[in-house]
Amino acid sequence: MKKLAPFAVLLLLAPSLAGAQDFLIRGARVHTAAAAGTLENADVLVRAGRIAAVGVGLDAPAGAAVVEAKGRPLTPGLFGGVTQIGLEEVNLEPSTYDAELKLEAPAWQHVWRPEFDVTPAFNARSIVLAVMRVEGVTWGAIAPLAADSLVIGQGSAVTLDGRFDAALPGSRTLFVNWGSAAHDASGGSRAAQYMLFDQAIREVREPGTSGGAALLLPEGRAALKGYLAGGRVVFFVERANDIREVVRFARARGMKPVIAGGTEAWVVARELADAGVPVILDPLENLPNDFDKLGARFDNARLLHEAGVTIAFSQTNSFQLRKNRQLAGNAVAHGLAWDAALAAITSAPAAIFGQGAERGRIEEGRAADLALWSGDPLEVTTVAEQVWIAGSPVLMRSRQTELRDRYLERLRSGATD
Repeated sequence: MKKLAPFAVLLLLAPSLAGAQDFLIRGARVHTAAAAGTLENADVLVRAGRIAAVGVGLDAPAGAAVVEAKGRPLTPGLFGGVTQIGLEEVNLEPSTYDAELKLEAPAWQHVWRPEFDVTPAFNARSIVLAVMRVEGVTWGAIAPLAADSLVIGQGSAVTLDGRFDAALPGSRTLFVNWGSAAHDASGGSRAAQYMLFDQAIREVREPGTSGGAALLLPEGRAALKGYLAGGRVVFFVERANDIREVVRFARARGMKPVIAGGTEAWVVARELADAGVPVILDPLENLPNDFDKLGARFDNARLLHEAGVTIAFSQTNSFQLRKNRQLAGNAVAHGLAWDAALAAITSAPAAIFGQGAERGRIEEGRAADLALWSGDPLEVTTVAEQVWIAGSPVLMRSRQTELRDRYLERLRSGATD
């Protein structure tokens, strides 16, 4: 029988994690991302996939494994951002791409489909997930890609441990495109965006009264209705004036807005803080590449945090989720407090996506999503030495590590073919 190449074997086994274990991590520098802050030389006890205790001098129960941390940093498992991970395997191969709803009519005239939900299309066996897990990323949020509609569709937060039922309870979210990036989907202006969205809301609340061509099917009205009663709606929007108006518009109509992008959010930081509206941003956005981002600056995250805004970090490339901690490190370099930067990739996104009671912190009772690091986790030279998701140890191998080891061995042996 022909043997499979090592990375082909990995393809077949990619989702597999060992079962949840009882174990004690002893003597770690525990960054709890919670009120307790950082605990030196502390222990974390995990039982049945959950954190059972955090403290100093904890005893390992009979049969529990012991991991000697020797002072190395331990953090919650990291948030990978809002991307299309698990929805795209190869960018240029249509059969592996499931993030868009393409419609043929002129974008601003077609029927909106807020019922479009990418959650069932998430591929828990994607080989991309293993690449992220070995670098400490244990969960993320999947969103449809902006295509032909102002209302892009729905997505969810997902665990990256390879289980088929990966969507996390309470995380379902509606995603909306706004500002100049949505002009093609809204008749070419921001004014049309407010007009069209209000028409869709009238169709939900007063069926049959809008007249003319409807924006929504019955299924679309049912989907949108839930978000008009306190549902989470993420608006991809950059310009300060647009952010301010979107927040006012969404709250007045019953939505719970979250700002994503937010390049100029620092301008309206106080208003966002007063309204309790979080911002998901890329702290490396410091140069304007369009007129919506003229106010881009490296210290956006610092200014938002100091104003009291909840911030989380994300970049758009599904294949680079592991670089979210690099975003956090750069935010620290531009004035954000270290603990706030860690929170922006752990506890803050957990709170934003309805997971605050379950993950994002190292506290008793939460899921044991953990990462043990070789050094400062916000330094690019640091690596995750072991990762656990819900108490199950991650196989610290991916297609990249298999290829690395394969070709390093060949180089060492002097092979030339």
